[in-house]
Amino acid sequence: MGKKRPSWDEYFIGLCEAVRERATCDRGRNGVVIVRDKQVLVTGYVGSPPGAPHCDEVGHQLKAVTHEDGRTTWHCRRTTHAEMNAIFQAAKRGIALKGSTLYTLMEPCYDCAKGIVTVGIERVVCKARYHDSKDSEELLRRSGIRVDYLSNEVVRYEKQ
Repeated sequence: MGKKRPSWDEYFIGLCEAVRERATCDRGRNGVVIVRDKQVLVTGYVGSPPGAPHCDEVGHQLKAVTHEDGRTTWHCRRTTHAEMNAIFQAAKRGIALKGSTLYTLMEPCYDCAKGIVTVGIERVVCKARYHDSKDSEELLRRSGIRVDYLSNEVVRYEKQ
């Protein structure tokens, strides 16, 4: 007997692991693969816009967000999230994402969830959960987007 062949979800999440190696911010280092009909359309990773400095070179640009319940979360504003970078790459290349599946190592934030809904992605597969995902979960659910989690583990990193 040979090695167990991964499911399609496991296979594409494995590709996300390779994509994340290009990320330039060590907070929530993420990789995304967008697929339709079991074919990769585009990838994306956490990184600064072209020509802008990277967190790994100059440090983070952290901003505090205070929520209605009084809690504060910290977000790095220097970089573009992997989900949006993948969506932007598709736009640059004229690739329609309607009906596709987005694979990600970490559940999308609210801003990325808005982009996912807007371009017509139908399914999101997350390796793990994001610490501030309540609003994005609700938006994706209300929009009829199927979200599957491979784990209920919450990604942890410094100064969330």
